[in-house]
Amino acid sequence: MQLIEVTTAQLAKDFLLVNVIINKGNLDYIRPLDKDVNEVFDPKKNKAFRFGEAIRWILKDKEGKLIGRIAAYTNKKYKNKGDDVPVGGTGFFDCINNQEATDMLFDVAKHLLLQKGMQAMDGPINFGERDRWWGLIVEGFQSPLYCMNYAQPYYKDLFEKYGFKEFYGQSCYGLDPRKELSEKILERHAKLAADPNFSSSYINKNRLEKFAEDFVTVYNKAWAGHGGLKELKKDQVLLMFKKMKPVMDEKIIWYVYYKMNR
Repeated sequence: MQLIEVTTAQLAKDFLLVNVIINKGNLDYIRPLDKDVNEVFDPKKNKAFRFGEAIRWILKDKEGKLIGRIAAYTNKKYKNKGDDVPVGGTGFFDCINNQEATDMLFDVAKHLLLQKGMQAMDGPINFGERDRWWGLIVEGFQSPLYCMNYAQPYYKDLFEKYGFKEFYGQSCYGLDPRKELSEKILERHAKLAADPNFSSSYINKNRLEKFAEDFVTVYNKAWAGHGGLKELKKDQVLLMFKKMKPVMDEKIIWYVYYKMNR
């Protein structure tokens, strides 16, 4: 097997292609937009480069076929609650179901972090904000959300056999829009819908600045300071919305207001 650092435009394309190859034939898989992955590793687009660095590798078998990829990064701003040692990150892991190949990928990431003075490795995480490319799916392998990791079911075993342990678990829930809503939800909706103080609106692509401001209000009240999460600024959210605009479906992004005429 041959481990190659990504240093050219062609190797960067191969880095993207590994994800496609590993998930070939999976009907639930949705290929991430190339630009969304490339921007993570672009110092002109990712402000995390002000505080650290990121390196990528691809892995080929003896016949030259792509079989894996990984990235490793340091970021002096990155810290979890309870961290008492310098922690580096790894992410964008994809690999065939082979522990030897997996170990090669994790080893190169670990050795880089050790060289940079890190004493622990967290992953899969993003080189940047936590709103994307974060965590390992271990159950519920439905189609991924925008800018979220997707994984093969065997990845969990590969991680654990290498030595990774669960840092924290997060459960995410959703509703199937094709199924009828439960009576409990309908009853609660009827009660709130009858109250004139409540109103709702879906997002409008032509008014992103207004909806970015509303998003910041809700997010900061709910999440800022929780689990190390920082307050969001309106400009950050507006930029995020503008990036999402080409794939944004307005009528699935709803806001609920209380005593506000929207």
